[in-house]
Amino acid sequence: MLLIEATGALGGMGTQAMVSAWSHMSNGKETILGGLMLELVETMHARGFIPEKYDRVFWTKIHNRGLGYSTEGLKLLLDELCSDAGVDVRFFSKMVEVDATDGTVAGVIVHDCEGLSFVEAPYFVDATGDATLSYLAGAETRRAGTDTPNINPPTLCSVHAGIDHAVFDRRAHQQYIDKAVDDGFFSQPDRHVPGLFPSGRSSATLNAGHLFGTDALDSVPLSRAMAKGRQFAWEYGNFCREYLPGCERIELISSATLLGVRESRRVVGEYELNYQDYLDRRQFDDQIAVYCKQVDIHVYDLSEEEYDRYKNEFEKNAILAPGEVYGIPYRILVPKGFQNLWVAGRSNSSDVKVAAAIRDQPAAVMMGEAVGTAAAQARSSGETARTLNVSRLRKTLRENGGNFA
Repeated sequence: MLLIEATGALGGMGTQAMVSAWSHMSNGKETILGGLMLELVETMHARGFIPEKYDRVFWTKIHNRGLGYSTEGLKLLLDELCSDAGVDVRFFSKMVEVDATDGTVAGVIVHDCEGLSFVEAPYFVDATGDATLSYLAGAETRRAGTDTPNINPPTLCSVHAGIDHAVFDRRAHQQYIDKAVDDGFFSQPDRHVPGLFPSGRSSATLNAGHLFGTDALDSVPLSRAMAKGRQFAWEYGNFCREYLPGCERIELISSATLLGVRESRRVVGEYELNYQDYLDRRQFDDQIAVYCKQVDIHVYDLSEEEYDRYKNEFEKNAILAPGEVYGIPYRILVPKGFQNLWVAGRSNSSDVKVAAAIRDQPAAVMMGEAVGTAAAQARSSGETARTLNVSRLRKTLRENGGNFA
């Protein structure tokens, strides 16, 4: 198995983008995690890569909560898992073109330190987040800001140290954000700030500073957003120092090398998961995971109307009741009409609202395990992505700890 990775570490948003917070891991009665994702959480916790304040209750019983973790710890663990599984990982390698005909991908052109090369394979998984492989292969896709008038804005996360976690109270941060906005502290008066997520003894990941209107598929606004995001990392760090108890000695350690993109491009699959499915908490015969996060479309601009919309949609009206889940069907991971191609992560086939609910890392990892298992099954059986025996796939996932009640 060959894994082509554009950066120098595995993990994507969870490592290089420093979005080091796993949320919505329990529906309030039991964990909704299974398989590899549950293994990652429990191993990270056992190794001390998750702060001591978070115990197993956070991913087994607590409703609508999450936890922070060490990005370096996750990088190390992912390296080990790939090595143990015999995966050939090629870092600093980027796919630049795809050879595909009539729904079958023959190979991809990769650019690395040695130049260009052509990689052939019988099966492919698109885990680019931007549906790049699928798009270049000719699959039908939906692009943020084109098919819809707005883009769920990205942020550039950063890691800060010098925080006294015994004093810092994340639950109280909104009152200080509001005060700083009223004081005119920020260059961009944004009241929607996800905030600090503890990731170590004195460190935390800062998720702050919306980069409105950024099209992550266009190099010009993407480049501007990275530069602006680094300015925000300093500005919000200064805010923490001046306003938040327990952050008086905070210092910026590093900003992320990848932008924290929430929406870019999604495939149109054999099925498109829609908002009514979400509202109905629909279960599917072919579901490969369940999830419980509510719709999470961040504010599109700085208006009070947008802030009220977000507060009502995310925090008041849409939180699932304890015990509720909705299914993630296999069909949304197969680009429509394709025989040997799957997608995983935020480029799955779903509408705007559902995409904003299942874009988080726990859901993405469970999708990734499902399509990886599907590709292995297809290789051994001669099946295609579209004709796969999903009952057999679900049986294998269940044997490996999968959870899709």
